[in-house]
Amino acid sequence: MTDSRVERVIQVEDDRTGMSPRTLKRALLDHLTFTQSKDLRSATLLDVNFALAHTVRDRLVRRWMKTQRTYQERDPKRIYYLSAEFLLGRFLGNNLINLGLYDFAERGLREYGIELADVLDEERDPGLGNGGLGRLAACFLDSMATLELPGYGYGIRYEFGIFRQGIADGQQVEHPDDWLEFGSPWEFPRPEYAVEVQFGGRVVTTEDEHGHSARWVDGTRVFGIPFDYPIAGHGNDTVNTLRLWAARATREFDLEVFNDGDYRRAVEEKALSESISKVLYPKDETPAGKELRLKQQYFFVACSIRDILRRYKKTHTSFDQLPAKAAIQLNDTHPAITVAELMRVLVDRERVPWERAWEITQNTLAYTNHTLLPEALEKWPVELFERLLPRHLSIIYEINHRFLRQVHVRWPGDDDKKRKLSLIDEGPPRQVRMANLAVVGCHSINGVAALHSELVKRDLFPEFVELWPERFNNKTNGVTPRRWLMGCNRPLAAAVERRIGSGFATRLDELRKLAPLADDRELQDELWQIKQGHKASLARMVADEVGVTLDPQMLFDVQVKRIHEYKRQLMCALHVIVLYRRLRFLNQDILPRAVIIGGKAAPGYARAKKHIRLINDIASVVNADPVVAGRLACVFVPNYSVSRAERIIPAANLSEQISTAGKEASGTGNMKFQMNGALTIGTLDGANVEIREQVGADNFFLFGLTAEEAAATYARGHDPERHVRGCEELAGALELLERGFFSPDEPELYRDVATYVRQHDPYLIAADFADYLACQARVERAYLDRAGWMHKVVKNIAHSGTFSSDRTISEYAREIWQAEPVHIELEPYVDPS
Repeated sequence: MTDSRVERVIQVEDDRTGMSPRTLKRALLDHLTFTQSKDLRSATLLDVNFALAHTVRDRLVRRWMKTQRTYQERDPKRIYYLSAEFLLGRFLGNNLINLGLYDFAERGLREYGIELADVLDEERDPGLGNGGLGRLAACFLDSMATLELPGYGYGIRYEFGIFRQGIADGQQVEHPDDWLEFGSPWEFPRPEYAVEVQFGGRVVTTEDEHGHSARWVDGTRVFGIPFDYPIAGHGNDTVNTLRLWAARATREFDLEVFNDGDYRRAVEEKALSESISKVLYPKDETPAGKELRLKQQYFFVACSIRDILRRYKKTHTSFDQLPAKAAIQLNDTHPAITVAELMRVLVDRERVPWERAWEITQNTLAYTNHTLLPEALEKWPVELFERLLPRHLSIIYEINHRFLRQVHVRWPGDDDKKRKLSLIDEGPPRQVRMANLAVVGCHSINGVAALHSELVKRDLFPEFVELWPERFNNKTNGVTPRRWLMGCNRPLAAAVERRIGSGFATRLDELRKLAPLADDRELQDELWQIKQGHKASLARMVADEVGVTLDPQMLFDVQVKRIHEYKRQLMCALHVIVLYRRLRFLNQDILPRAVIIGGKAAPGYARAKKHIRLINDIASVVNADPVVAGRLACVFVPNYSVSRAERIIPAANLSEQISTAGKEASGTGNMKFQMNGALTIGTLDGANVEIREQVGADNFFLFGLTAEEAAATYARGHDPERHVRGCEELAGALELLERGFFSPDEPELYRDVATYVRQHDPYLIAADFADYLACQARVERAYLDRAGWMHKVVKNIAHSGTFSSDRTISEYAREIWQAEPVHIELEPYVDPS
């Protein structure tokens, strides 16, 4: 190698990405020309986004190929994460950060008069998730790659995602989320790995040399086409894979039927087949909706299991080593059919004896429970299973038969135990209990926060815990600091780095070094100004998109999350009414406050949608009243998403984590707000418990019943009207609703909401409200003491390191998966020029 080429290699390797600034700039211009067919004068921001994305993608591909080659050569134990949701967020900014290219891209584009932030805003959020479940899965993929663990994600490539939320006359309107309208530079179609998936048909049993044999025949078939997305680790050369499945018809087009003039029937099979991967969580109030939901779940599980076993069989001739080479994690109950599908493939296709197949299945699979709500622990009608997945139903019956024999041995004659533990709820109607199937078929069952894991054992699966106590464990959730600190709050990350170095990017517990600086006036002032800058930015976005003016000098009080009764957005809305009533009718002063709420309600969830309408109607009255202008504002931010969260969370002063104690599994939004310097007002629910333990009671605004107190309240009979009578301000707020104050054109519109709180109150709003108001008063007093508030802010940031998804994934790898890191060593890049 000549001296000049050695010099070029050294220059290149000074940059971990393996590319010099000169080469990257040339690559960007080349992609603008040859990929987008544009020059700088004619290029739109979308063109620049695609050109930059392809430039970054090229750098990822070398690492991706090297990662996969290394896995093939070393044959490590691989981790397969099956999830119905992956709420990824935009790819470009995150990949720039993980490759160490963000600052270069920012400087380089600025030379052409282009702001990187404007370019990043051109990317559509992938519509592949709805809330915390999907965002957690995305954080976990990032952490697996950063920790150099050989991990794969498997899910569905939803063509239209959940939905794009619009607001019309205050009400949620669902629009198709066409996130793939302009294509995605980050996906790689892999049609060569297509999988055929079967539905319906019948089971034929025969006898052969292996004994009893079953074949699943007839029915309909659909292809699963994989699309791969590269998932880059931070500060290393690992690039793992997210593989998403799209449904395609086995027959695209019936030309004979078309030529006969029946144009609709000619494409009918294609439309029905491809509906499987059209939208996330189709409404399941109808039989057709239920059938589609079950089809979706089986579709991606069947494709993924076939793909996992195809990869395994490349280097193994028997399945004895499968548990040593594959760890399959089920993210909630949506993929629970994996238990029956893996058994079907092993027993029917691979001719593994039942007992050995069951041992392999249990030792390979693990299950994460994400909810205590009965409606989220899926049950499917036996009739639907029999019609759609007849072979799986027969397998589930056999698993249940053998399992109930174990139950009988442990508790002879205890029919009540059998009834509770059975995989079949005898109804009526008879239903398959998917959570029970997951517990029986997996070697590990974990909750996602310390309190949640205890409630899973105590309230959800107590009989299973008696039977298999060793299977149950806790893995408290976490979030990736690459997106939720370094990406969404670069000024804060820079301020932290100047004081403690950059190690927190992959060792977030190093943030503890900030704790001694909690009273440092220079740090406090800098963090205050950073927060004010984010608040001003959010105020501009709200003014542009919602038409509401927010004063950044106000306290920004934020509740953004999926809309659900147990999350108690209604409590937050009632608090706005209380504040408005103080200003408007009682002539009391308040701390100037902007209440910012956002989130989507499931299309069929009428009560949650009613609460969205109420919030918007309250906001319309409050924001139009000159008497309260500058002292109180309320806004509902539509179409909440990852990219919206990245704008809202850094701007929050107060994080509302106010779910009914004992209802929230963990929450991850609470962690993101904490990491970005918001203080929490919350109940002892989910991971709030551990956040408060970490930051200290003085740095957390606690109110409300505990989970035990809430359970006792339910047990003795909750009397919400008594609590309403005991809280004059709650009674006054409900009276305004009953009078139609916020709905003058429909005075009776919200009377049912008031009745809901007064007479039913299933999530204990009335029981907690007086304490909530007292806690909000403590918030106001604390915010008026700027130095004291900033002391709490620094303490919260300093103690957020525990809630890194890197810590969570390390625990999964060590305690459930028994998986080891695999270091990827990329060969030096040599510029061919």
